[in-house]
Parts: sequence; C-alpha cells; structure tokens
Amino acid sequence: MANKRTLKHAINLICEELFAEAVAASLYGNDPNRDNADALLQSIIRLQSDYISRISHVEPGIMPKKYFKILRISFTKEADEIIDQINNL
Repeated sequence: MANKRTLKHAINLICEELFAEAVAASLYGNDPNRDNADALLQSIIRLQSDYISRISHVEPGIMPKKYFKILRISFTKEADEIIDQINNL
C-alpha cells in the first residue's frame, strides 16, 4: 500500500484529468447539453472530495490494508463510469 499522501496525489491527478476532459468534451462536442455537462463536472468534484476525505478517516473495524484496497477498487469503478459519461457527451 502506498502512503496516504501518494494516494491523495493520485486521486487529485486523476480527477483533474477527468475534469479537463469533461470540459473539453462539453465545449467541443457535437451536441453541447449544458445541464449534462454541469452535472458531470459536479460529480467529478464530488468524487474527488469524497475519496480524499475517506483516505484521511479509515473506517473502524476494517483492517487498513483491506480498507484501502476496497477504496481503490471503488474509486476505479466510479472513475470508469465518469469516463463513459464523458464519452457520451
């Protein structure tokens, strides 16, 4: 397991890239729907803040190694869903 700082940095970088791609897709896409783009950008910001705060506060009763493994898997799953939404803009 990487340390918390490295994990936070990685999540921030991924969310920044997702945000930039979503903005580019909304500006240069074929069918610019402002409401969908705004909702997508808000979900990226919510994803980032949720996972950053979850790194700092490990849930009691779960071994840290298992907790961070579950955290990485769920972050990857949600990031993939956002990527699919960006592709559909």
